[in-house]
Amino acid sequence: MTERNKDRPWLMRTYAGHSTAEASNELYRRNLAKGQTGLSVAFDLPTQTGYDPDHILARGEVGRVGVPVSHLGDMRLLFQDIPLDQMNTSMTINATAMWLLALYQVVAEEQGADVRALQGTTQNDIVKEYLSRGTHVFPPGPSLRLTTDMITYTVNHIPKWNPINICSYHLQEAGATPVQEISYAMATATAVLDAVFASGQIPDDRRGEVVARISFFVNAGVRFIEEMCKMRAFGRIWDQVTRERYGVEDPRQRRFRYGVQVNSLGLTEAQPENNVQRIVLEMLAVTLSKDARARAVQLPAWNEALGLPRPWDQQWSLRIQQVLAHESDLLEYEDIFAGSHVVEAKVDALVAECLAEMGRIEEMGGAMAAVESGYLKSRLVSSHAERRARIEAGDEKIVGVNIFETTEDNPLTSDLDTAIMTVDPANEARVVAGLHAWRDNRDEARATDALAALKKTAAGTDNLMAATLECARAGVTTGEWAWALRDVFGEFRAPTGVSSAPVAVTAEAGTPMALVREKVARTAQDLGAGRLRLLVGKPGLDGHSNGAEQIAVRARDAGFEVVYQGIRLTPEQIVSAALAEDVHCVGLSILSGSHAELVPDVLARLREAGAADVPVIVGGIIPNADATELKAAGVAAVFTPKDFGITEIIGRIVDEIRKANKLDPLEVPA
Repeated sequence: MTERNKDRPWLMRTYAGHSTAEASNELYRRNLAKGQTGLSVAFDLPTQTGYDPDHILARGEVGRVGVPVSHLGDMRLLFQDIPLDQMNTSMTINATAMWLLALYQVVAEEQGADVRALQGTTQNDIVKEYLSRGTHVFPPGPSLRLTTDMITYTVNHIPKWNPINICSYHLQEAGATPVQEISYAMATATAVLDAVFASGQIPDDRRGEVVARISFFVNAGVRFIEEMCKMRAFGRIWDQVTRERYGVEDPRQRRFRYGVQVNSLGLTEAQPENNVQRIVLEMLAVTLSKDARARAVQLPAWNEALGLPRPWDQQWSLRIQQVLAHESDLLEYEDIFAGSHVVEAKVDALVAECLAEMGRIEEMGGAMAAVESGYLKSRLVSSHAERRARIEAGDEKIVGVNIFETTEDNPLTSDLDTAIMTVDPANEARVVAGLHAWRDNRDEARATDALAALKKTAAGTDNLMAATLECARAGVTTGEWAWALRDVFGEFRAPTGVSSAPVAVTAEAGTPMALVREKVARTAQDLGAGRLRLLVGKPGLDGHSNGAEQIAVRARDAGFEVVYQGIRLTPEQIVSAALAEDVHCVGLSILSGSHAELVPDVLARLREAGAADVPVIVGGIIPNADATELKAAGVAAVFTPKDFGITEIIGRIVDEIRKANKLDPLEVPA
């Protein structure tokens, strides 16, 4: 069969960005030269959460998990020598999506591009930020307004742009079942479309144009048959909803359009070479089925559970896609699952369950109401707790983790410190210096006027995009744009879902949980305390709260009194809470790489407050060398993803409390 008879391959992307705009630009141009067919921009946490790099909460986070973009100058450097009118760019950005799109548009205009020709996607799904990723800024109402204004603006002015990626990806990372993943994503999509059409900015006869620009970003796990059926169910439900709820008659406008990053949750620190075959299986779930094939695919790297992948690791993941698309015969056939009674039965079951759950959410008042009530978050925390319990019990098997654990030495990780990329700690100071130079050299009066106009627009009802574009052109910074809106809209702390999560691991006599419960009770008695108190804290801007939530829930079930105030706290706030609550242990969770900066700060503040005897434990994606340094600085214990037994971790926390209080080790008999 000749090449021209093949279907066109999906867009191949690599999720990338780090350190500085200049370094990321070099990486993008190198990846495009290797055959990547689209860009996927990772922004750092300050950019995602609306802080400039010199803000106290940005400390240790600048350039860590993505590229810092603080103003128009950074965006120019990021896309230097990359013609944006020939590019398909995905930007993983949510709370500050309008701002980053404005910067992108202005850079495209400066390149001489026709903005109506720009193609790409802004993630712009704030609901999943409240539920899983944690980079929200504003309350649900104003956030929905920002999304609505951006969608209506792009439909009218950048018609080839996908203004939102409804994200179920992060829901699966937070523990969602396939039914929850589909249902919550669909509830979000209907909430967004209802708001867009209620805004009066789109005439009824153009509804199909809006629906046609809605895209989805999904997760594909290793259970690839179930995942493939999930994608078929997604498509069937979307077709039904857009036809029946919104009256869209053109089937092309009703087509379910999605991009995918395959599951990072299932990547293991233990025997990380096994992640390669996991990634391949997960990719097959979204490429094998022609009728439900992804429009764009980005794959994680084999070593993401260890730290930041290097360019070579990202190249390996790109080559996996290229081999499948260009060497195999995958693209030469019609849908190979059409007519399968097994697949049809599974899809029918998923559709029925999803429609029922969507109905329950609708009865609550829709996705936004279900976010504010805490229903969606508590359901995800519960599902995740149940999954972790199955893994610990061995009912859900993970090769190299709880089965087939013996292994030969791995040449890929023989030197762990060079098996991942590290960000130069001095990078942050350079970025901050560049920010100050930018502010010093801009037209301050124009920037001030632009911010005043933005706040006035926010206080009214006009579309916010025009005022945002003027802020971009005037040299306003990311933090200034976001703070202007904070002044009008306020900020939002999402429900944690911990207090309402049911017990996932029971404590029958002789079980590990029963033994840990006894250990907790005996230690509280020895200390003359009613109950042991554990503070679970998330310093900095890392919003990946899944691990912290699971520790908090399991500690609660083991008999601890748990203090968990959610994400985005300064070291000062964490230490203040530890002192006010008179806790017996402080547990810090950081997955963004800022542990080297923030953990020593917490230790120093505890010492200054006379609480140096309170043990501090740390959990996250922490390289070996960093773990050694943290322990040398005074951290009692470090836990990484290989420590998958949460009940065992709770037991070790009790051991550290006993050690810190000079109590004898406690072995509770079975």
